[in-house]
Amino acid sequence: MKVFVVFAHPEPQSLNGALLRTTIDELKAQGHEVKVSDLYAMQWKSQIDRADFSHLSPDARLKVAYASAEATALDTLTDDVKHEQEKLLWADTVIFHFPMWWMGMPAILKGWFERVYSLGFAYGLGEYNDKKWGDRYGEGKMQGKRALLVVTAGGWREHFSARGISGPIDDLLFPINHGLLFYTGFEVLPSFVIFQADRSDEVVFQATADELRQKLRTLSTTKPIAYRPQNGGDYEIPTLTLKSNLGDSSASGFSLHTV
Repeated sequence: MKVFVVFAHPEPQSLNGALLRTTIDELKAQGHEVKVSDLYAMQWKSQIDRADFSHLSPDARLKVAYASAEATALDTLTDDVKHEQEKLLWADTVIFHFPMWWMGMPAILKGWFERVYSLGFAYGLGEYNDKKWGDRYGEGKMQGKRALLVVTAGGWREHFSARGISGPIDDLLFPINHGLLFYTGFEVLPSFVIFQADRSDEVVFQATADELRQKLRTLSTTKPIAYRPQNGGDYEIPTLTLKSNLGDSSASGFSLHTV
């Protein structure tokens, strides 16, 4: 298997850094090919701006999505973006290692998605008509590939439970798992989340590393999250609302979008 690991933490000696090394060592021990993008070590440019689009004339208004589409079509995306896109296309599985900061991913990782997911590469694909609304949410460039989040959180597991003050962890990760990964066609595996990360000692780390190794040993056999495919008949086209005969009619929220 070809595995691409994207790492977003500024400190190699952090728990995140230790778990990254665990992931790389375990994957190689299993005989997998591994490529790693350490975003902080790479000094990844997180902001998307005019410098990303060399084809634009100086007096042209920057419309990011359109500029992204033009650069993709013209093959003028910056080299750093092209290299990351090549890694995505190369991989069978992509693993994202990052800490949850302020209820989301670090800015550098968000910027990775904003720049690498160019229009014409990660989205804007397929036909748009009264039966299908593009290749997305279960279809797209990443169809046939798997993705996994490995996330550290400072709060307690209870804080991120159904009745916890921070909200259910699966809801907090939904915009990433569903909106970024499933959107582009990935089969998304249940996330591996480490709680109270700042309070981990050696004993906790060893137990966590063992759990992670076991998770990595089942990358190809774990059932993905059962998100509803957009073009599978569950949604009205083009409003993309779940059909009234599906799910609990009184329910709302993210859970409606899983089977």
